[in-house]
Amino acid sequence: MSTTTNSTSDSATPATSATTNDVPAFGWSAYAERVNGRFAMVGFAAVLLVEAISGDTFLRWAGFVG
Repeated sequence: MSTTTNSTSDSATPATSATTNDVPAFGWSAYAERVNGRFAMVGFAAVLLVEAISGDTFLRWAGFVG
């Protein structure tokens, strides 16, 4: 009986993101900036949707402006 090793899997190499070759990392990295930008775009689209549905500004809808 012989044992074979899989040369394609390296446990020391971190996994890359599903959409890019960047390694997910905390801190000031290109991956973090890309993810933050995507969340900002979703949030901005949500604010526009709230304003379009309610017919009022987001600040007035949220109760920040009287």
